[in-house]
Amino acid sequence: FFFLVSSAWIKVEQLKPYHPHKEEMIKINKGKRFQQAVDAVEEFLRKTKGKDQASSHNSNEEKNRRNSSEERGKQSTGEEKRKASLSEGKLKKGTGEGKKRVSSVSSERGSKSPLKRAQDQSPRKRGRPPKDEKDLTIPESSTVKRVMTGTVAGFKWPPSVSERRANWHCPSPECFVFSTQPAVCYQAITKKLKVCEEETGSTSIQAADSTAVNGSITPTDKKIGFLGLGLMGSGIVSNLLKMGHTVTVWNRTAEKCDLFIQEGARLGRTPAEVVSTCDITFACVSDPKAAKDLVLGPSGVLQGIRPGKCYVDMSTVDADTVTELAQVIVSRGGRFLEAPVSGNQQLSNDGMLVILAAGDRGLYEDCSSCFQAMGKTSFFLGEVGNAAKMMLIVNMVQGSFMATIAEGLTLAQVTGQSQQTLLDILNQGQLASIFLDQKCQNILQGNFKPDFYLKYIQKDLRLAIALGDSVNHPTPMAAAANEVYKRAKALDQSDNDMSAVYRAYIH
Repeated sequence: FFFLVSSAWIKVEQLKPYHPHKEEMIKINKGKRFQQAVDAVEEFLRKTKGKDQASSHNSNEEKNRRNSSEERGKQSTGEEKRKASLSEGKLKKGTGEGKKRVSSVSSERGSKSPLKRAQDQSPRKRGRPPKDEKDLTIPESSTVKRVMTGTVAGFKWPPSVSERRANWHCPSPECFVFSTQPAVCYQAITKKLKVCEEETGSTSIQAADSTAVNGSITPTDKKIGFLGLGLMGSGIVSNLLKMGHTVTVWNRTAEKCDLFIQEGARLGRTPAEVVSTCDITFACVSDPKAAKDLVLGPSGVLQGIRPGKCYVDMSTVDADTVTELAQVIVSRGGRFLEAPVSGNQQLSNDGMLVILAAGDRGLYEDCSSCFQAMGKTSFFLGEVGNAAKMMLIVNMVQGSFMATIAEGLTLAQVTGQSQQTLLDILNQGQLASIFLDQKCQNILQGNFKPDFYLKYIQKDLRLAIALGDSVNHPTPMAAAANEVYKRAKALDQSDNDMSAVYRAYIH
């Protein structure tokens, strides 16, 4: 990936030529990182063009050297013929009558002299071919070499620099890809995933480009339902619709459904109605209580479940809650998958979430096109409860890191250090990340518009601490961070972004 030190599987049908789509992508994406990616591509183009010119110059020099060598070869051959003729003359002059008779007899038989015969019978391939038979093709520059260590199915090297340039692709609006590596066939990818599952007990499927501007995802023909249109759910539904899925939506506050109905979604009056009319129903709500109420409450999910119906819970909850929900769904003949997501509102809107799934493996595979539309990567983690535990651990790390960032910025302020300089230093070091930069910018600008609610990260910290307690594992760092978030909530920061934890240090 240009500008990013990362890589991912790229499906060939999801790649787009750089030049034809350049202006379109620039209009859609105006972010700093996207512009840096464009600059990196243009710089690569300039360098490659210079190499091509140098290659052409080297080829012309090689052709000139070859012509000069040929001329010298011709001169050398003429000199050898002249010496041979002189030698032959001397030989004839010093020969006696008897030899003249033999020579005469030989001449009568049509024979030639040994020297002459040797010259005529000498294979032409040992010397240079005549000018009219010479191969005039300019050899490929030594700077463009293709090395194959073996025949690999599905691997295809581009034939030349010019053709590689014609095949530059843009798989997503965030980063450009120059395909210098061979395309890997589906069989090879499947084999790699199988090995990963055998070794670690989990597999991951990466949707190389799952953003909303990419129209190459083939949507499932199954009817999709979605319950919960909060910060995360809204972006998910939007991308499902953009990718061509048939979606029925429901939300506690019905007004939130209006925008999606305008985009082509259908309206469900109750969770039970959505489940009964759809093949696969997703849900994304705030906490364990909301997740249980959605399934077990009046006109809830459970009332619409019958054999074959599928329910996917994307909420971040504890393992006990998700296990209970799985049991009641399966008891009615339904299929259950937990699939909490890692990300924020922006990543949800961009279709770049990370999905952690566990439960019914067949249902996980049935959700493939949906997961590609809403996320960049999905992991299958085995039995129900595993995804909930992993999600809490991920958010525990993230919440603790955010609290540490806020603590560092306030310490810099009270000791007379520049907070901006601290951010600049961090961005040049090993901790540099999008998360670090965005959250620090929020604090420096005093902009705490929610991208991930503070109240929800505190809820996840609380659940992660409880998870540690259940297995008698200490979580002192998370516990300390949790106290800071609780103080921020007491300062009325619950509905602000998690970066508002900064205010707990300055009040």
